[in-house]
Formats: sequence, C-alpha cells, structure tokens
Amino acid sequence: MRQRADFVAASAGPRAASPAFVLQSRARDDMGPVRVGFTVTKKVGTATERNRVRRRLRELVKRLDVISMRPHHDYVLVGRRAALDRGFETMFNDLRSALSRLEQQPAKSGHPTKSKANLTRPER
Repeated sequence: MRQRADFVAASAGPRAASPAFVLQSRARDDMGPVRVGFTVTKKVGTATERNRVRRRLRELVKRLDVISMRPHHDYVLVGRRAALDRGFETMFNDLRSALSRLEQQPAKSGHPTKSKANLTRPER
C-alpha cells in the first residue's frame, strides 16, 4: 500500500497489539489481492532504527503463509521500538496471534470521536 487514504481507512478497522507492532486491518469491496502496508513513526528512533524495524516487519510478512491473511483485505503493521530487540521468532508468533485475534473481532464502523456530530460547530 502506498496511498495515505488506504492507511487511514485501515486505522479505522479492527486492530491487534503486540509489544513489537500493532496490526490494523480493513475489508475491501474490490476483488484485489491482500495488501500490506508498513509504518514506523519518528518516536521509534532515528532513521536507521526506523528502517531496521520496517525491514524486520517486511520479512515477517514474507515468511507468513498466505492462508493466514484474509483475501480482499488491507493490513497495516505499525512498528514499535520493541521490534528492534525482540526475537524474530517471537515476533513471528506475535504476528500469527494478532491475525487470529483479528479474525475474531467484528469490523468497526468508524472512529467514535470523529463522528459528524462532533465536527459541527455550535450555534452562536
């Protein structure tokens, strides 16, 4: 995934957290393949550290069997600082666990604090 709108849409869907990352998902209406996006904020560390976290997350997804991910879904992995030191096998098990937890969660209808009622200005 490369479009910001896709990342924002996935952030409104169900999520599963682990010490090294947060996994967000979104069901799409099209018949396209599974798409995966990666993001690591500046809070994680320097550019070198962020890139290392991103590379580790990409490798996790490469080694994951395709059956674990639902077809016609977008997934976003948000890296955390713990991904720098956490064992790769442990992170892989965390990813499988997060995917199974997402299977059990119902889809959210949107972010509750960003409803249209909260965005209107009061009358003066």
